[in-house]
Amino acid sequence: MNDLLKDAAERAARYLESLDERRVFPSAEAIAGLSIFEHDLPEEPTDPAEVLAMLDDHGSPATVASAGGRYFGFVIGSTLPAALAANWLAGVWDQNAGIIIASPIAARLEEIAARWLIDLIGMPATSAVGFVTGATMANFSALAAARHALLARQGWDVETQGLFDAPPISVVVGDEVHASMLKALSMVGFGRERVIRVPVDEQGRMRADSLPKLTESTLLCLQAGNVNSGAFDPLDTIIPAAREAGAWVHVDAAFGLWAVVSPEKASLARGIEQADSIATDAHKWLNVPYDSGLVFCRDGDALRAALSTSAAYLIQTEHREPMQTTPELSRRGRGIEVWAALLSLGRSGLAELIERNCRCAQRMAEGLTTAGYDVLNDVVLNQVVVAFGDDDTTRRIVAAIQAEGTTWAGGTMWHNRAAMRISVSSWATTEADIERSLEAILRIASNETGKETP
Repeated sequence: MNDLLKDAAERAARYLESLDERRVFPSAEAIAGLSIFEHDLPEEPTDPAEVLAMLDDHGSPATVASAGGRYFGFVIGSTLPAALAANWLAGVWDQNAGIIIASPIAARLEEIAARWLIDLIGMPATSAVGFVTGATMANFSALAAARHALLARQGWDVETQGLFDAPPISVVVGDEVHASMLKALSMVGFGRERVIRVPVDEQGRMRADSLPKLTESTLLCLQAGNVNSGAFDPLDTIIPAAREAGAWVHVDAAFGLWAVVSPEKASLARGIEQADSIATDAHKWLNVPYDSGLVFCRDGDALRAALSTSAAYLIQTEHREPMQTTPELSRRGRGIEVWAALLSLGRSGLAELIERNCRCAQRMAEGLTTAGYDVLNDVVLNQVVVAFGDDDTTRRIVAAIQAEGTTWAGGTMWHNRAAMRISVSSWATTEADIERSLEAILRIASNETGKETP
C-alpha cells in the first residue's frame, strides 16, 4: 500500500506539472487509446500497481485539462492545492460523513465550514447548510424544504401524506431558468412545465415589473449568475417584496453566489442573504474537487423536516447530524475539502480569486471586441459570450478552437444567435493564460473570417 500511494502521488505530481504544455482537450489519438480498457472482466486479480499504471499511461492523456488555467468551459473550476491535498487525505480516511458517530472529524469540519459560509453570505446564524453533490441536488434539497414549509402553512404534512390531493403551490421562474432548476422542480413533484414564467431583459435578468401576484403558497425561483451572461436577477428589489407577500424565495446561485465575497462585485448579489434558500456549487468557483454542492436554508427546521431520517441503529446526538440536511445518508466527507479551501484562502484570498477571474474575463472580452467580434453580453462577472459572425461561421470557429487544443470554451445559443461561452472560473488561470488563449482564439477566427489579428 505504501509503495502504491507513493507511485500515485508521483504520477499525480507529474500530471499537474504537465498541464501548462498539455492540450486542453485530448487528441483524437489519446481518445482512441481508451480502447485498451475495453475487455472482459478478468478471472484472476490484477496487480494494483498495474491498475494504477494503466490509468495513468492511457487515462491521463485522454483527460480534459480542466485542472489547468486555459479551460473556460461549463463554469468548471480546478482544485485548490489545499482542497486537493485534503481530498487525498479524506480518501485515505474513507469516512462516512452521514452521522457524527461514523466520523466525528467529518461532522466537525462540516459544521465549522457551514458556520463560515453562513457568515460569508450574511444569512442568520441559525440557517442550515447541507453538503450535497452539486447545484442540481442543492436546488432539489431547497425545493423540498420549500415544499414542506409552503404546504405546512396550509395544514398539509407532505412527508407523511405525499402530494396526492395536496393544496396547490404556484411556482414562478424566470424565462432564463437553468435546466438544473427545472430538473429539480420535476423531482420534487412540481413539474418542469407547470410553472409561471416571468419575462427577462436583454441580459437574462427577471423583470421585477412583470412578476405575477405572489402569495403564501408561492415558490419564487430567482437566479444569481445567468448561465450565459452571468447577470443577476434584481434580488434586492424582488426578495423583500416577495417575502412580504409570504412567498418562499429560492435563489439558484450555482456560481454567482461567490460574488458576495468581493468588494468589487458584491453589489450584484445584494439582497441574496434575505432569501429563504440558496443553492450553489462548491466545485465551480470555490475550486474544490468534484462532486461538491451546497444548500443554504434560512429555516433549518424546514430543511431537516424534508430530508432527515431515523432508525434504531442510526445513533444520533443533540448536535448537528449531517444526514439531516442532505438527501443522502452514506456519503463522502465533502465538507473536509470545503473547510480546507476556505481556511487556505481566507476572506481576502477568496475575494482575490473572484476578482482576478472577473478581470481575466474582462480582458478576454476587450481583446475580442478590439478584433471586431461581437461580445453579446455585459461582462459583469466571469462570463463572456461572443459571436464571430453568422451562426455557421461561429460554429465552425468554436469547433476549430476546441480541436486546436490551446484552450477550450463551449458553444451556446444567446438571443437566437450561435455563440461561444467563455467561463473564467479557475484559481490557476493567470494573465498569461488569458493572453495565450486569446492569441489562439483570434488566430483561428482570423483564418476563418479573414479579419486581421490586432
